[in-house]
Amino acid sequence: MSAIIYYLALPFLYLISYLPFKILYLLSDVFYVLVYRLIAYRRDVVTENLNNAFPEKSTTEIDKIRSDFYRYFCDLIFETIKNLSISTTALKRRFSCGDISAFEHYFEQKQSVIITMGHLGNWELGGSYFSQLPIHQLYIIYHPLSNKHFDKLFNKMRTRLGNKTYPMKSAYKEMIKNKSQVTATGFVGDQTPAAASAHWMTFLNQDTAVFKGTEVISKKHDYPIIYLSFIREKRGQYKLHSELLIEHPQQLSENEVTEIHTKRLEQDILKHPEIWLWSHRRWKHKRPSPQRNAQLYSDEEV
Repeated sequence: MSAIIYYLALPFLYLISYLPFKILYLLSDVFYVLVYRLIAYRRDVVTENLNNAFPEKSTTEIDKIRSDFYRYFCDLIFETIKNLSISTTALKRRFSCGDISAFEHYFEQKQSVIITMGHLGNWELGGSYFSQLPIHQLYIIYHPLSNKHFDKLFNKMRTRLGNKTYPMKSAYKEMIKNKSQVTATGFVGDQTPAAASAHWMTFLNQDTAVFKGTEVISKKHDYPIIYLSFIREKRGQYKLHSELLIEHPQQLSENEVTEIHTKRLEQDILKHPEIWLWSHRRWKHKRPSPQRNAQLYSDEEV
């Protein structure tokens, strides 16, 4: 059944991807009415996430952010489909490049780096744009989709302009194999890890489980950590921003790296809440009790 759905959808996806952006945004406006007004896709999840993140805001303010988010979410869907066929010329018209001096500095030194970022702005188109810059070879760590056909399609989309990918489970082994290359390995830090293995901290006013992978891998090799974002300046226009967060991760205490990159992402979300992925069930896990943690460690020892 999954193969049938894929092969039925594939020609329509490519057809959409070849449409001009003006037409795509008209389709997005129609899709917004369908997704937000009629279907109310994950509206309860988005509302709960926003209310918890911004308890100081009024109902009117929350409604405004929620509506703006859904408008952007629909744009994001069609822009991502566009990424299947967008030309490098069209891509460069959609992005402006801010300060990338940190990347340039380490690239000249032939030093690989770690990128930390989040589901903020258009990370898919942004990754494609990054591939056109004369700096590090970008490797994107991704979680494979359950539908192997769509997983292959997304992987093709992400790599067709020069980027490469690592499946999440084998990312570290693949990094070791490619250690001789000058690479930038991208970690998306706002996904939801298993509760027991996560670092727990306050993020967007909520007790939040955060992946420790960025910290663990950066410390193993003492790779500098650079924060990267693709902020929307207006509809269909983005600006790449980067900044050096941590030069020597090995010098920091346990969980400090995780706290720093998570708080940096939070700053941008607070400034641009409408372009973060509020429909994600980011807080579905709860912090394990001390008794549960003790049992987990006991089981691991056995």
